[in-house]
This record gives sequence, C-alpha cells and structure tokens, in this order.
Amino acid sequence: MDNLADPGALLVARRSAPEQLAGLWEFPGGKVEPGEEPEAALVRELGEELGIGVRLGMELPSGSDAGWPLNERASMRVWFAEVVRGEPLPLEDHDELRWVDLRDSEAVLALPWIPADYPIVQALLEAAALVPEPRAHD
Repeated sequence: MDNLADPGALLVARRSAPEQLAGLWEFPGGKVEPGEEPEAALVRELGEELGIGVRLGMELPSGSDAGWPLNERASMRVWFAEVVRGEPLPLEDHDELRWVDLRDSEAVLALPWIPADYPIVQALLEAAALVPEPRAHD
C-alpha cells in the first residue's frame, strides 16, 4: 500500500521463478520461519525481497485462522502495509514490481495473477475503502 490512512495503490510483484509461475503477479511476502510471528515474517521478507521497511496495518480477513488457502498444504495471511523506508526493488524471485491503482479494479483484476491469489485480490479491492490502524513494525 502507498498509505495506510488512505490506501490508493497496491504494490504487486511479477514472479521470475519457478517456471510454472514465472510471469504471473502476486503479493510480495514469504514463508514464516519456525518460532517467528507472521507479522515479523512479513516485515523480514519484504526487507529481503524488496529492500524496504514497512508499517503494518490491519489484516485482510480471510474467514480462517490459517489465512487464505493457497493449496492443500499452504495458506497465506495478508496485511495492509505502508512503505516507511527504502524504495521497492525486485531483489529476489521477481523481475518486476508495479504500483497499481486500487480505484481501477478492472486494471487490477486484469493482471495475470497467480490463481490462488485472485480471491485475495477481489477481497482486497472490497476492503480498500477501510481505514486501517497503523502498527509500528519498521
């Protein structure tokens, strides 16, 4: 997100690997390490993958404690976040980053998303009008 108080843009990342996902768009982030809290993992992963520090806002509700199902073994949790340090660059696993306008839902939905992310994108567009409460996680 560009701004937690008034979200208008979404930062998306195009996969460069593995081959079956290359060229598809996704939410940047990554895996939670053993003993790591999900919020701390997101902050760490965004630092490693994009070279940025973020402030987290509200979590995008999925209806499940596990988060959004990606496949039979994995799920994903999603938070609104604001870049507070650095300029996003595709450092790992991605070949392009793009800010997309949340007010142009057709353009957002027209991107070739990783299939498991598509329902999350739809829910995010619906929730983008909410004003989340920021939390410090720089």
